[in-house]
Amino acid sequence: MKKVAIGVDIGGTNTAIGVVDNEGNVMVKDNISTPSHGDIKKYVADLSAAIKELIKSVKLLNEDLEILGIGIGAPNGNYYNGTIEYAPNLSFKGVIHLVDLLKGSFPDMQALALTNDANAAAIGEMIYGGAKGMKNFVMYTLGTGVGSGVVVDGNMVYGHDGFAGECGHTTLIPGGRLCGCGAKGHLEAYCSAPGMKRTAFEIMARDNAGDSLLADKSFQELDSKMIFDAAEKGDKVALEVFEQTGKWLGQGLADTVHHLSPEAIFLFGGPTAAGDYIFKPTKESLESHLLPIFTDKIKILPSQLKPGDAAIVGASALVWKEIE
Repeated sequence: MKKVAIGVDIGGTNTAIGVVDNEGNVMVKDNISTPSHGDIKKYVADLSAAIKELIKSVKLLNEDLEILGIGIGAPNGNYYNGTIEYAPNLSFKGVIHLVDLLKGSFPDMQALALTNDANAAAIGEMIYGGAKGMKNFVMYTLGTGVGSGVVVDGNMVYGHDGFAGECGHTTLIPGGRLCGCGAKGHLEAYCSAPGMKRTAFEIMARDNAGDSLLADKSFQELDSKMIFDAAEKGDKVALEVFEQTGKWLGQGLADTVHHLSPEAIFLFGGPTAAGDYIFKPTKESLESHLLPIFTDKIKILPSQLKPGDAAIVGASALVWKEIE
């Protein structure tokens, strides 16, 4: 009998759901809207119905399946309690006991677990990706924010309250840019996709760079893919954005290395698709900020999770960890 797990990724706009086999292949997938109405009971009913429909559809493809459990990645997800707590980009307020609510619809499910999306990505990398066999590594997710998942001695680090590993909120520049969390100077404000956009506009203003390929883009319009495309064409502003972002990211990663001494740091998310434009300056900056005992020891690697399915696959990996 083939064993599979269900992965659920709860985003601010959409919730992605998929059935994943033990090699990390998504067999079937679907999505529903993450609602703005704030009615958690209605959302759980809709989510449960969607999961059950997906189970039906995958069993039509292969009746000889065992569904081992459901893994959920969510903003501000607390693995210890199975809760989503005060997530700023969801309409559900306060502490939501999502795992307990879902158990009502899936009482016989062997495993049902939840964590935040960056932790789910780290577990996915450990189960299915480039961190197979690694006992000490860190995953950085670069997107709208900067998330991270920390694995020490083969175990996910959750801390005493379930929220350890917020490396994106390390103070990079005291009193610097306003971060989305309300504090100033955090790594996220510089190395996220919106942070790169802010860097581009700062450089264009500094250099009066009206000839840049990015100069005719509005702040709302510009994204990291446009910056990459401009860099490919030799645009000086775009190239400097990647160089400066890499310097900041390497500085932040050096703090992570000093705290944890990981074998590798994996980078995942839209900006990492730029390849050497971001990896080369990040590695150089990392090495320049490390104590001598750490130099030339730490690998900076791209995630091996498939970009389109990574969130679902990472969430499903929680199930395999639960039943180990």
